[in-house]
Amino acid sequence: MFLSDVSIKRPVFATMMMVALVVLGIVSYRRLAIDEYPDVTYPTISVQTSYPGAS
Repeated sequence: MFLSDVSIKRPVFATMMMVALVVLGIVSYRRLAIDEYPDVTYPTISVQTSYPGAS
């Protein structure tokens, strides 16, 4: 119950901690390298069959 006690007794502190976490998350996301999401080309397969005597 530590987190709830701190949030009730010190709401400004709890709000500032949440804002700090959100800001750190946004900064970390912005600094994420593009290499983390490379372009992926999926392999394709082509199958051809013949059926002699069919229309």
